[in-house]
Amino acid sequence: QVQLVESGGGLVQAGGSLRLSCAASGRTVSSHAMGWFRQAPGAEREFVAAINWSGGSTSYADSVKGRFTVSRDNTQNTIYLQMNSLKPEDTAVYYCAAGAIRISGDATYWGQGTQVTVSS
Repeated sequence: QVQLVESGGGLVQAGGSLRLSCAASGRTVSSHAMGWFRQAPGAEREFVAAINWSGGSTSYADSVKGRFTVSRDNTQNTIYLQMNSLKPEDTAVYYCAAGAIRISGDATYWGQGTQVTVSS
């Protein structure tokens, strides 16, 4: 079993930055791919970014490429999402995920989510 706890969300003005963190617990967490999804009000959950177990491979949604960076520290069992040049359309609840991550919106394990609000 893997447990995920997100932190770092908040309110920021457009053009600003935030860094989300996701602390993972579980015996084999460092062997899992991990990632981030988001869900805006009235919208379906969507893929944001993912990183493989070693951190050597990453993928991003087109909407965040060049602005967001996903990274992980396996010594701390933590992944991060650095979000720069934030836009109002980035406003959503951001969820950390781990395990068999699918861009379609599936993952084995989920965190509870952290709210990110970008004001214009």
